[in-house]
Amino acid sequence: MDDIDKRILSELQSNARLSNQELADRVSLSPSPCLRRVRALEKRGIINGYHASVDQEACGLPITVFVLVKLEKPTQEQMRHFEQHVAQLDEVLECFLMTGNHDYLLHVVSGSLKTYEQFIRRELTRLPNIAAIESSFAFGQVKRKTKLPI
Repeated sequence: MDDIDKRILSELQSNARLSNQELADRVSLSPSPCLRRVRALEKRGIINGYHASVDQEACGLPITVFVLVKLEKPTQEQMRHFEQHVAQLDEVLECFLMTGNHDYLLHVVSGSLKTYEQFIRRELTRLPNIAAIESSFAFGQVKRKTKLPI
């Protein structure tokens, strides 16, 4: 990846709705080579999608919870089963495999404390092999950044 690719990525991370002409102008390329570079970045998996930034609270999901999960026996099979289950849960925005005292960190959103409780009771605690679940509620978001420092 050269400097032009990095500039393309930086511009698209700031505004993914740029037209190819606008992007080409910003990175000092003509439109055709710019589009070829974008397509190559997509094909290589460096650009893996385009997303809208949506206001969580405006969508009725004001509760943000970070959930630490410890498995009783974190075998390959049990981990795969847990990860497949979590992948199906809309409330889970992110799931990280962790080192340390817990196996997973989940980023969960919810409409209320009651719906979060239902999520825990209906989804997480029903999974076999769960040793511990610890929830930490966010009071607010201090910083949100989706742009990588390329």
